[in-house]
Parts: sequence; C-alpha cells; structure tokens
Amino acid sequence: MIYGGPSDETAPNVKRWQVGKPLPRIDAAGKAFGSTPYAGDHVMPGMLHMCIVRANIASAKLRFLDVAKARALEGVVEILTAEDLPIAEVAPGSPDRDGTERPNTGPPILAGERIRYFGEPIALIAAETRDIAERARQLVEFDLEPLAGVYDPLEAMKPGAPIVQGNDNIVAVRNIRKGDAANRLEDADYVVENTFWTPFQEHAFLEPEAGLAWTDENDVINIRVCTQDIAHFRAIADAIGVPHNKVRVRGALVGGGFGGKEDCTLEKFLAVMVRKTRCPVRLEYSREDSFVGHGKRHPLILRYKTGVGKDGKISGLDVEIVADSGAYLFLSPYVLLYAAVASSGPYRIDNLNVRARAVATNNMYTSAFRGYGSMQACAAYEQQMDEVARVLEMDPIEFRRLNYLQTGEPISTGFVPPSAIWTEQCVDRAWKAMGGPVNSTQEHIKIGRGIAAYQQSYGRLSFLGDTSEAWVGVELDGTVIVRSGVADIGAGQISALCQITAEILGVALEDVVIYSSDSAVTPLAGRTAATRTLYMTGNATKQAAEAIRARLVRRAAQEFGVAPDEIDLVEGKVLARAQPDNCMSIGALAEICETEGICRSELAMFHPQLQDFLDPETGQGQAHPDYVYGAHAAEVSVDTETGEVCVLRSIGVHDVGQCINRAAVEGQIEGGAQNGQGFALSEEMLYEEGRLVTPSLSEYLMPTSMDMPRVESIILESRSGIGPFGAKGIGEPAITPVAPAIANAIANAIGVRVFQMPITPERIVNALEERDKRRRTMTAR
Repeated sequence: MIYGGPSDETAPNVKRWQVGKPLPRIDAAGKAFGSTPYAGDHVMPGMLHMCIVRANIASAKLRFLDVAKARALEGVVEILTAEDLPIAEVAPGSPDRDGTERPNTGPPILAGERIRYFGEPIALIAAETRDIAERARQLVEFDLEPLAGVYDPLEAMKPGAPIVQGNDNIVAVRNIRKGDAANRLEDADYVVENTFWTPFQEHAFLEPEAGLAWTDENDVINIRVCTQDIAHFRAIADAIGVPHNKVRVRGALVGGGFGGKEDCTLEKFLAVMVRKTRCPVRLEYSREDSFVGHGKRHPLILRYKTGVGKDGKISGLDVEIVADSGAYLFLSPYVLLYAAVASSGPYRIDNLNVRARAVATNNMYTSAFRGYGSMQACAAYEQQMDEVARVLEMDPIEFRRLNYLQTGEPISTGFVPPSAIWTEQCVDRAWKAMGGPVNSTQEHIKIGRGIAAYQQSYGRLSFLGDTSEAWVGVELDGTVIVRSGVADIGAGQISALCQITAEILGVALEDVVIYSSDSAVTPLAGRTAATRTLYMTGNATKQAAEAIRARLVRRAAQEFGVAPDEIDLVEGKVLARAQPDNCMSIGALAEICETEGICRSELAMFHPQLQDFLDPETGQGQAHPDYVYGAHAAEVSVDTETGEVCVLRSIGVHDVGQCINRAAVEGQIEGGAQNGQGFALSEEMLYEEGRLVTPSLSEYLMPTSMDMPRVESIILESRSGIGPFGAKGIGEPAITPVAPAIANAIANAIGVRVFQMPITPERIVNALEERDKRRRTMTAR
C-alpha cells in the first residue's frame, strides 16, 4: 500500500466538511467562562465530609489502632477500619487475560496488620464538616512497629532482601527474543553498552481527585467522580457486596488524568462509607493527599547493549529492564510489556533479546502514566542511538536513517503494523524546521540540538479484548444526540465524537450534543487510556452514524427519484447532486422517517478481533492493534558553570493518520512537550526509606509557562491508521520523544551525557567535573 501525505502540514490532505478542521470544541465555552461543573463542584444537603488516616512509615506492622477519641468528637458520624470492611480489596483495573498467572498482590482498601508503603490508608472518617473530619484524624491513635524494608528494585531481587510481595519480590517478567542477538553482538564491529535511569513522576493534574456519593430512591449507590473509567462500578459493587446494577458511576469532565485517574482511587472509599452511613458523602483530596493517593510513573533501569557494523547497520541488541512496581502490582505487568515491546524503537532490529522484570519495593506503588512504559523505553533507546552514532563518528540522523523500520516491516514482536511508518519523514521535517545553527556569545553558555524518534502503540493490548459502544440519534428538527460512556479527561474526547458524527450526518458541530460518562445510562465505551478512545469509541460512533446515514440516504433517494449514491447530506440539508435546487432539511427527512417507522437512531459496538497471547518465551505475536510514529527536536542552552538548562526550541512532528480536530491535536503536542520537558529536566518524586520528601508542588518542580518555549507542531497525515477516517492517536505519542530529544541536545551542547533523568543542574555539573577529572588524569599520564 502506498500512503501519500500533505504538501503543506497546515492543511488537511483530503477535503471534508467537519473532520480535520480546528473547530472550537463543544466543551470550550463552559471551561473558558467557568460554567463547567467538575466533580468537586457537586454538593448535596446533609452530606458528610470524609478524610483518610494514612500510615507515616513505609514498612511496618500495625500494632494497634484506636479510634475511640476520634469517634467521640462531636460531629463525627462514622469511622471505618479494615475490620469493618466486607471485602479486603478492589479487583485490579485490567482483566488478566495475558496467559500468565497474576500474583496475589492486590492492595487492600484499608491496610490491616501490614503496612507496605508510606501513606497507605488505615482508616476512613466521615463527619458533618471537613474541619471536624480533619480534627478527628488528629485524634486517631495508632502504633506502627517498623519492619525492614527495601527501596531499590535491584536490592529487592537479591537473596535475603525483605519480602514485599511473593517469594522474591519479582511480580512480573516479560521476554522478547528474535533472531540470535548473542552471536550478532559477539561478531559486531562495535559494541556500545550503557545504562539509563528514569524517575518516579507525578501526574500533577490540575484537578486533584474529588467525588460525591449518595444512595438514591432505588437503593442504588451513585458516585459522581473524576475518573478515566466508569466501568469501575463492577469492581466497586463486588467490593461492597452488592449487585452490579446497584452501583452507578457518574463521571464529570475531568481536569486532567494522564493515567492517574485510571485506577479505582477514592471511589472505593466513597462507596464503603455511603454504604455504611446511608448519607451523602463527599471526599476531596488536597494536593498533598493526591501526591500519596494514586500510583506514579514507573521508574525504570534500562541497560542497552548494541552491536553495530562499520557500515552503521545495527546487528544485534540486548536490553535488560528493571521496573520498580512499588508496594503493589496494579498495572505493572502491562506497563512492563509496553516497555519491552517498545525497547527497540522504530528501528529494524532482526536480532533482539529483551529481559524485563517488575519488582516490588516499599516505595509508592506505580501504575498508569501517559506513555505507559513506552516513554521510558524511548528515553533510553534514543539516547543510545546517539551514543552509538558518537562511537561510529557518524551523524545521528544519518545513523538512524540506515536503521529505520519501513512500512510493511515487522517490529520487535514480529508483528507488521497495518499502517504507514513515517519515522524518516517526521525526523527530517523536525530537523528542517530547526533551521541553521545558533552560536552562543558567552563562553560558559553552550548551545546544543537533539532529535528523538519513537514508536508508540494506540489501543489496548490485542490479547486482552476490547469493546466500545456508542449511540447516535437524529431528532425531528435535524439536531443530533450522541451517547457514550467515554470519559473526557481534557483532551477533547467527547468533542471528537461529535465532530465525527457531524461529518457523517452533514450537520454543524453546534447541532450535536453528547451525553457521556454514566455507567447506568450511556453505552459503555471502556476506559480513556492507552490512546484508545478515538480508535475504539471513534469507530463505534462512526459506525452508528453511518448506519443512520444509510437509512436516511435510502429514503431521500426514494423521495428525489435518484440512486442512493447521488444523495448528499451537507450543511443540514439533503440534496441530490444532479438537482442541487431540489433539497430538503435533514429535519424534514427525519419527520418522514418518523412517520414511516424508519429508525433514526443506532447503537453500535466496535470490537476488534481478539488476538492470541504473545509467545511466553519469545514475546512474538501481536501486542497492539497499531502504532504511531513521529519525532521531536529540541534546542537547549546549558550554563556550564551552574548546570542550568534552558529549552530554546521544541518541535514536535507526528503522523496522526488523520486529524479529527487540528487544534486539539496541536494542544496535545504542546501539552506533551511540557510534560516531557518536566520529565527530562526537573520532575522527580523523591523517597527516603520510602517516605516522600517532595510532598507538594513547592518541592516537586514542574515547568511553568516561564520555562517553556513556544512549541512548534507539525502534523502529518498518512490517513493510514485504523481509527475513523484513517486516524491514529496523539494523546500518549506527544510526550514520548520529548525527554530524549532534550537529553540528546544537552549532550550535544556539553559533550558529555547524563544518564539519569531528570537531568538536573547538579547532575550536569557533576558530569562536567567527572569529565574534566578524566581529562586531567589522561594528561598527567
């Protein structure tokens, strides 16, 4: 198959009525003018306020817990501990259909005897006011007996290490083997070996977790919450011992998720408390609560050993990955697999050996975060590509060019992506946009440039199975309603569904409304995660709209006396192309259909074919439905005296397949650049003996608007994706290559690489001092 791209990245490559245009999102006005209600805005008369008592030691035995004084405080209504709960834990967030046995490492709702991480919940308090709940928390008495803990995943795997989970703390293992990497490395002209470290990262979404729960007139527990997955209602029902239809999760527009609201976090606390008290209950995290209340990005240790010939062709690659799972498993097996699959990047590696392990420690548990393991892998393989090019004394882009995967070639698991692989085009466009070199006028300020390419999946793991439903209906006045359980986490998910519908039915975007994120009344669409929403729910919505269009077109053709393929729906009108003056409104056609009993609505399910498990020994098979390819270029200045880095240019180039809303795509690229820049330079959750020592935004340093350059977005459209109209995805891909592009730019500027992220001023100064020390030693010899 041959894919063609646009000659001008600012214009869509096909003419469409709605799709591809930078239309104002349907949620834009409400957010801009402050009328959008978020989960934290919902209140009810007579509601109780809840707070959580947390452990202040990372590894301990809970010797006693006394809530008597707190319970006696006037205004305290209920206090719950582990002894009061019918079921100890909530089921894991993803079904285990990967062919491996999941270790029994699920987190309890409330810890009983064993404390495994700092901040683990041990009691819930509900009171008449938030102040009373906070005062009661101070009155709870408990005694923790410190136990030996382990806080380094490498140490956790050693014999005799304190056991956090299982028999050896190894909670997941993934292997990928292709060809004969060992022999190819032995025969290589050059072998380059490096180890890279990536940090814990906090999601730091604008909106901390918040929710309100109550029991309605049908004895159904309603939970209004900011979540990425309303389907948690089933696990919640199981945890509190009620039928699934007695729990209703009602999502709100989410003020940022990035994976941090994918797990079941405060929903379980709300459910058990409202079940016990029969009163409305509200729980809102402070920023400090949020920092200890949800999982972080997995820190990874990645050792790369690359064999390469004098001609610049990679002959073999050996990769070892160790991930810190923290105290509980959560999504570590899947994050680990994503990292393993992505570890060879968008390159042709015929001889590959990957060994990946997730290890339990007494650190904060880790779970989903934008990029989902693939981002950490990219941070390593793209730095490694530059390091190999340096050894070869070859231009980094030319070295990459010799090894790019091409469309139709298999990736690390032997799977051939069904879409175009435009890595080379994206890298070339990014570097061209960088323009001519810039020189510093100050001796201690060094300027450097870097590039990074990537491969990032979209859609869930193909062997887990996935479905998404959407309902579309045309009203008698020609307006349109969409219903979908999709959670909009700020990226414009619901607006995209409306734009797809408007395109197919020929109406304006303002004539489409959507009802979303309600587990009882909207068709379930699956979680907003894994860059799956446009692919899955977009296709379901497209199918539903196309089914309605087909019925409308057939009836219109009969009305005009022409063939169905002569009918157009455009600008709210129905017309025959050969008779443009002979037309009617879509509303008039809808009335005819209503009279004649022709259905004006459709419920559609999109369900990709379920694939076999990957081979457990070699990891060969289809891991994901498809992949996105792109690149990021960065220019930085580095003060060699202080180690301070300033990002001067930030350019993202991505083949998104087909834009649905160009402005929304640009927004994702810009947000990804900010998130990735923080990962590269400053963001790190620091723990000492498991205790969080960066507990707020005062210590956890995120890039502000003052730290960011203007992000340049170049959008390519191969129209080859398996999403609607050939779309791929951009939510996660936008962040993936940013950090290694910055890292490569820093190394280019100062002539030495810092192998640990974030690349802080202190680490830069230390690296320069080590380099100078080596030079002095060599000179002395």
